[in-house]
Amino acid sequence: METSLLGLFLDNYEDFRRRLRRRLRSDDLVDDVLQETYLRVERLDPNVERATHPTGYLFRMALNMAADHHRSSSRLLTGEEIDELVHGADDQLDPPAVLASRQDLAALCEALEMLTRRQREILIAARVDEQPQAAIAARHGISVRMVGKELKKALETCATKVGRKSVQRFGPGAGDPS
Repeated sequence: METSLLGLFLDNYEDFRRRLRRRLRSDDLVDDVLQETYLRVERLDPNVERATHPTGYLFRMALNMAADHHRSSSRLLTGEEIDELVHGADDQLDPPAVLASRQDLAALCEALEMLTRRQREILIAARVDEQPQAAIAARHGISVRMVGKELKKALETCATKVGRKSVQRFGPGAGDPS
């Protein structure tokens, strides 16, 4: 009688748990890996050609899940790194830099108030929300070209108010001060 991979996985679940715990040294990680492996095995097509050594195949699948989990978690910040960003950033700034930043922020707020409502909405959608100009155009009922013009005006107004040069990042003349 041929057993399904899912049945084989469930029959060997405790053995996989023990072997993974020895390698990974974390019960939480072992639980996560086994859960992800279960979900993957459950989604496998039963008509796919069977592995020669199905228990080895399932254990290797679990190890691959652990490696994927490790790779993805290594891209995340640790608790210490988050604390440093939250609490350490203010200690490292000198008072003149803080003052200059606050002045820039106040000037930017004034510049945003000087913009028309549509220019402000387009600027925020394009630069803060990173929406494509075509989506912005559709939402405002205007052409993509008009979105570009309004965005350029808004950027120039903000740059002037903050005392910086506005550099065009797209279209003809990209990289040149406007």
